[in-house]
Amino acid sequence: MPFKDFAAGDILTAADVDDFLMRQSIMTFADAAARDTALTDVLAEGMFCFLEDTNAFQFYTGAAWQDVSNPGDITAVTAGTALSGGGSTGDVTLNVDLAATTAAAGIASFVTDATTARTLTTAADEGKTLQFTSASATVLTVDASSDFTVGARVDIIADGAGALTVTASGATIKAAEVSTTSGSFTIGAQYSAATLLCVATDEYRLIGNITAV
Repeated sequence: MPFKDFAAGDILTAADVDDFLMRQSIMTFADAAARDTALTDVLAEGMFCFLEDTNAFQFYTGAAWQDVSNPGDITAVTAGTALSGGGSTGDVTLNVDLAATTAAAGIASFVTDATTARTLTTAADEGKTLQFTSASATVLTVDASSDFTVGARVDIIADGAGALTVTASGATIKAAEVSTTSGSFTIGAQYSAATLLCVATDEYRLIGNITAV
């Protein structure tokens, strides 16, 4: 039954009590058996009840009693972007993009690279800390396809015994009083570091313990 707005002087009939008060209240019962016994002949879709033995809220669908979802649970979620498992029911797993989360918190993702050649790319390197560990000479290339977002940076650590060189190939790197699109810079001795900062499209500043070659 829909909501009824009683006016002063209206007669409150037995039907009104049943339809607008009893059936639209949250009734309390000791357990499901007590509820079913009390409501055998007056069940109506939309009724609510509280069961004391299980502390559960339930509603009547017109065919059966069904639990009201716990407000603290995530239920009836269809897996989609950033969600997996569960389908339309059951457990749901939230897949957090750790890289995006740490970047938002100002924490750079750490990448260890033992190779002797690497070309910077936006997806793999932007906002990261690159730790180079090769015992042989290593070249890090910044070219026109590196395409860092303006304002983005990458931190470079020379942890390997081999020399670490940053080379410009089409992109402009300005550092150590040099501006070049084809030159190179070496990062100081082992355990030295530098930062490459994108200041404009295909234009970078290399800051740190560096020397122009």
